[in-house]
Amino acid sequence: MFSSAIQEQLAKSGFTNLKSIWANLSTPALYEQIIQRHEGLLAHLGPIVTRTGNYTGRSPEDKFIVKESSSEAGIDWGKNNRPFSQDRYDALRKRLMAYFQGRELFVQDCYLGANPEYSLPTRVITEKAWHSLFARNMFVRELEPEKLETFRPRFTLIDAADFKAVPEEDGSHSEAFILLHFGRNEAIIGGTAYAGEIKKTMLTVMSFLLPQQNVLAMHCAANYGANRDDLALFFGLSGTGKTTLSADPERTLIGDDEHGWGESGVFNFEGGCYAKVIRLSQEEEPVIWETTRRFGTILENVALDVATRRLNLDSDEFTENTRASYPITHLLNFDRNGMGGHPRSIFFLTADAFGVLPPISLLTPAQAMFHFLSGYTAKVAGTERGVREPSATFSACFGAPFMALNPVVYAKMLGDKIEKHRANVWLVNTGWTGGSYAAGSRIKLAHTRAMVRAVLNGSLQNVTMQSDPIFGLQMPRNCPDVPEEILHPRKTWADKSAYDLAANKLAEMFRKNFEQFASEVSEDVRSAAPPG
Repeated sequence: MFSSAIQEQLAKSGFTNLKSIWANLSTPALYEQIIQRHEGLLAHLGPIVTRTGNYTGRSPEDKFIVKESSSEAGIDWGKNNRPFSQDRYDALRKRLMAYFQGRELFVQDCYLGANPEYSLPTRVITEKAWHSLFARNMFVRELEPEKLETFRPRFTLIDAADFKAVPEEDGSHSEAFILLHFGRNEAIIGGTAYAGEIKKTMLTVMSFLLPQQNVLAMHCAANYGANRDDLALFFGLSGTGKTTLSADPERTLIGDDEHGWGESGVFNFEGGCYAKVIRLSQEEEPVIWETTRRFGTILENVALDVATRRLNLDSDEFTENTRASYPITHLLNFDRNGMGGHPRSIFFLTADAFGVLPPISLLTPAQAMFHFLSGYTAKVAGTERGVREPSATFSACFGAPFMALNPVVYAKMLGDKIEKHRANVWLVNTGWTGGSYAAGSRIKLAHTRAMVRAVLNGSLQNVTMQSDPIFGLQMPRNCPDVPEEILHPRKTWADKSAYDLAANKLAEMFRKNFEQFASEVSEDVRSAAPPG
């Protein structure tokens, strides 16, 4: 099941005395391994259901970057990119190699980046068969046997879910660890079975490498309409609607989460999707719902009846953050090349827990830079460990935990590209209306879809705008298929004074948060803050 070249390469990387190497297994072969090893259950109609144990979401406090000479000067050190010593890394990695001795491991050779000009050949080494299937689902596959024979990785990710760190000895935060070493083009993950760490680690890698090639790395979804030049981007943190809104049956999907924007246009980093499926319904999200009934889909922490093997997507028995990993080929309308042109429309998605932001507003170029650097949203329950209800947060670039460089680097690149390609930028609140999350309700998905559709088909092009006095945002007075009162958040609140208090509180949070960027941006961007 492997070539001598792979065995030799693994030996040079420190893997010795292995029991077996399972390299580049197909999806059916990985299914057999998963079931034989009791790593998952086969559900009705063919998906595989797995459990991730104590870790049902990302663990950002366990992520570190090795501080070494080749990358040290470029990293934006801080709470999202914390340093790890070279010596500690070497010691932990040595124990990890000892752990693998006498064990079986799985290898998937794949690529990050659908555009061949920028693709990163990546080898994913795992101890669990289902993590190998996850890598096969999520990254760009190499399907030609001849090319697999000569495959040479430029980056290697090693994942040992059951290997636990010893914080006192290893210098880790806990038993779990996510460590990146850019000098060695390597990452090691252990102590957590949550597969999302694999994909987000590689987003951080691409966010470090691509700007060096004048390519903007983005945490966003992308799709296009009649042609590749009718492109839209959807920025947002997990749970804000990237996957849902980009999976539009009337448009062609490029990808749902991670993209690059270079001189020739936008391209997907991945070859699959990773969707939240809690309370997924066939009526509201038929495209994603259908993938939960397909062979090859991995369902993480989804409840099922063990006897009938039928799913219960409404259950949060294990976590709110139930997930489906599936290859993009499970969808009916997607771009097989994973590439498109330059965007005409850009949406910043925010799940506003205060319930005071307009459901849609048009941003000036300066406001676009302000809100991109602000990255306001609410952390949705379950996406990170310990988050059980929505809480307001600011995450620069709508993905600060995954960005290795100073956020201003990405913001300036985005600003230049918006200006060059004349893209319109819209702020879309997919969160609450009529009150905060405690008293209001989530904005209806049908209304959000109608607003996005109106932007993309030109219906809002000549609509009269009204200004929000607290946030300085331009809101459309009307929109097809959306009640007029919904468009102005203050009108949805029974207690107008309570709205004013909440809105002014959030506006002040925006201003306070932006102080960290004030000295690095132009005056017009600083002036794009809520008036105050």
